[in-house]
Amino acid sequence: MIEPSQGKSQRVVVIGAGIGGLTTAALLARRGYSVLMVDQAQVPGGCASTFQRRGFTFDVGATQVAGLEPGGIHDRIFSELAIAPPLATYCDPACAVYLPAETQPISLWRDPQQWQQERDRQFPGSQQFWQLLQDLFQVSWRFQSRDPVLPPRNLWDLGQLLQAVRPDTLTTIPFTLATVGDALRWFGLSHNQRLRTFLDLQLKLYSQVDAEETALLYAATALGVSQAPLGLYHLQGSMQTLSDRLMTALEQEGGQGLMRHTVEQIVVTGDRCSGVVIRNQKTGATWTEGADQVVANVTVQNLVQLLGDRVPQGYRQRVESLPPLSGAFVVYLGVNQRAIPEDCPPHLQFLYDYAGPIGENNSLFVSVSRPGDGRAPAGQATLIASSFTDPRAWQCDRDYHQRKQDYTQTAIARLSQFFHLTPDTLLYQEAATPRTFARFTARAQGVVGGIGQRIATFGPFGFANRTPILGLWLVGDSTHPGEGTAGVSYSALTVVRQIEAEYS
Repeated sequence: MIEPSQGKSQRVVVIGAGIGGLTTAALLARRGYSVLMVDQAQVPGGCASTFQRRGFTFDVGATQVAGLEPGGIHDRIFSELAIAPPLATYCDPACAVYLPAETQPISLWRDPQQWQQERDRQFPGSQQFWQLLQDLFQVSWRFQSRDPVLPPRNLWDLGQLLQAVRPDTLTTIPFTLATVGDALRWFGLSHNQRLRTFLDLQLKLYSQVDAEETALLYAATALGVSQAPLGLYHLQGSMQTLSDRLMTALEQEGGQGLMRHTVEQIVVTGDRCSGVVIRNQKTGATWTEGADQVVANVTVQNLVQLLGDRVPQGYRQRVESLPPLSGAFVVYLGVNQRAIPEDCPPHLQFLYDYAGPIGENNSLFVSVSRPGDGRAPAGQATLIASSFTDPRAWQCDRDYHQRKQDYTQTAIARLSQFFHLTPDTLLYQEAATPRTFARFTARAQGVVGGIGQRIATFGPFGFANRTPILGLWLVGDSTHPGEGTAGVSYSALTVVRQIEAEYS
């Protein structure tokens, strides 16, 4: 057993070294707690980590960051930790979206006026719809910047929520139970297939579900963060720089990170969490690590597995009743720079036909490295393309390898319609499936992106950081405000504040 550091009385174990876990661990260590963070992977970062192949550095999952602007969540966290933020440049446009049979993209410009002009040109007659989204975003963003606790689970949580409310916050209440599909109907746009398709593509990236199901208040924020004075950022080096800085901060504050160690069980004594069972992957040795608080940076499905028969029945039933979640199929390509068209945006989204749901190679979200950004040797580039997929379809061993090969060939063929992919320019290729993500991130079935931002699971109706078991906390994309590095960092900050309130 690892003994608490001298002078730090409260022992906290953090399960998982994704961005949410790293942020929680570093902040708690900075605030004086004895922190042990445990992760089964070789490197920290989870879905925001990287791997290297033949001189190329590939971002595993996440490829862009929000919240680095002054006052943004990452800016706030790095300021508290007294470490320099990673070098980054904002993406402009944040994304270029290509709809079927169209050669000119819909560009999500960072400048609000330029983006408005783009919307007016691309979707005439939709101005009122976009104005509503903008108004809701501005109010919601101000509300979120005051650090509300959602959903509240005790009087302290409720007090934090009420302190974040202002008169303008109340204007969002009539829209709490509305979806983007509802808003399209309000403005007579429900049959505008082109607009709906664009929204489906974008929202699937951030909410895991399409416009018909995505909560309107969540969508307003997801579609608004790419405009100035906010923005989406491309990190210099790789996404790993974000994780590495947080790990450095944890260690500088006396915390400890154990990689290649697996938490096999969360221990509950009476009605309170009392520790975890840890296994060393190299030696196979196991031990029980006692803790005053345990923070689980895992999916809510993984949390239920770790609790076993100690999970409250109502909590288990809610998790098991969630709609099917999404996995990702990802192709990682190392290419000659000649394969990349001139002035290529760092992020693109392609839909290849209107038939069927978004995903299964029907759409691809593509991230392209920039010259000199540290992801590829001189004169070369990385190209990462992902598509949503049903993780259940990848569990059968019988056709797994053939399915993976077919998906890879289809994705490369479709990418070749835009990029100059030839035997001469395509230097390296590798693919990942939900089974790959399950193996390297330990997320149940390899799911990505949280539980979906439907009405029943977003904000005030979602899973709380405070679980039904005392001393056990949930952090990450299963909780408010959802997926993405900025979202899980807000979740981490909320947990840190809640733990501190327990001892104030």
